[in-house]
Amino acid sequence: MAKVIIIEDDVEIRRLVAEGLADKGYDVDSAASAMEGLEMLVSVRPEVVVLDLGLPDLDGGELLRMVRSISDVPVIVATARDDEDSVVAMLDVGADDYVVKPFSVAQLEARIRAVLRRVGREGHRAPIEVGGLRIDTAAREATLDGEPLDLTPKEFDLLRLLAERAGEVVSKREILAEVWREPYGGSERTVDVHLSWLRKKLGETAQRPRYLHTVHGVGVKLVAPR
Repeated sequence: MAKVIIIEDDVEIRRLVAEGLADKGYDVDSAASAMEGLEMLVSVRPEVVVLDLGLPDLDGGELLRMVRSISDVPVIVATARDDEDSVVAMLDVGADDYVVKPFSVAQLEARIRAVLRRVGREGHRAPIEVGGLRIDTAAREATLDGEPLDLTPKEFDLLRLLAERAGEVVSKREILAEVWREPYGGSERTVDVHLSWLRKKLGETAQRPRYLHTVHGVGVKLVAPR
């Protein structure tokens, strides 16, 4: 799996994220300050950087500018700053994604996979299997009980995201961010419509679900039928 550098000054957050990603197979290094992180980036050459903004020696935004002057490594900003101006500013400077604390390791790992897919660095992954569903992410093919599913690109991306996080409830806001790249301002109705189309192709309905289960007020999860 990919090498990840975490630049985060909070000891407990750094430990939890590093251990969580390592448990999922990532090669993880971490740094507690901006300058330590920059030196590590130059020497280690990671595939992804997870960057906090509130660092003790230098603001993370300044560090991001320095990183962008020497590297195109994908950078995911992970911070408590949740105002729109901060999000826009970091994306404009060169961040590839932005996640607001508190976040789960599962959510962060999904974002890491997403940025690696976009830059073509994820490498070969075994097909995902959930019940009778089989999703080949490399070939972008999905089958149900051995029969091919005729999916649009967005339907495939939606199914893949839910399958990658099988058993977890994924919010519509997360789906908009991951599939439509619209963490702000996107319409949740778009997600509802695509879920409806996907259900039809899976041979189910919202009233009689098999794989796609809505958790009202929270999101949707994909599970294997009983």
